[in-house]
Amino acid sequence: MNELITIVDDEPDILELVSLHLKKSGFRVKGFPDAESFTAFLDTDTPNLIILDLMLPDIDGLEICKYQILGLELGADDYVTKPFSPKELVARVKAVLRRHTREEETKKIEIGDAIVIDLEKYEVTVKGKKIDLTSTEFRILQLLASRKGAVFTRDTILDYLWGEEKAVIDRTIDVHIRHLREKLGSTAHLIKNVRGIGYKLEE
Repeated sequence: MNELITIVDDEPDILELVSLHLKKSGFRVKGFPDAESFTAFLDTDTPNLIILDLMLPDIDGLEICKYQILGLELGADDYVTKPFSPKELVARVKAVLRRHTREEETKKIEIGDAIVIDLEKYEVTVKGKKIDLTSTEFRILQLLASRKGAVFTRDTILDYLWGEEKAVIDRTIDVHIRHLREKLGSTAHLIKNVRGIGYKLEE
């Protein structure tokens, strides 16, 4: 176990306590008291996991999420509220890293027993039959499947697809979703519309 964990928190006691427990569990740890020093670090290195306080003195933690991984809806695996148990936090860190290791090993996302998304081949099969998706449709499905049950707003999906380059209206997403559902056939119902907000994928 040699994963690098970064902790961003302006409370020195928490930085020290969490660092201590993670180091005892065999992780490499680097702590940062503010967003500025952390984002500077990201220019030269990439941690395996980030423990991020949302209430920072210089930049809101959510803004760091957007800088690093296009927003909390897309990137956060879990959250804990203060005060928290350091042992519980370490257990959650291990669980998140185990989950990502499994995903990297398989390179596939399975949705129920009907849909398989092959992330290496960029292929989607529905009940064993390959369906032809555009790159945009594939990425939307991949995003929704990355956190089953989570609601993604249209704006979040646009950010994921085009980032700062987006020059399209959010209703464009509705068109892509409609085409995606048509191609998913009998499994189209798994993509659900959350009225006034966006979409989610639910088994």
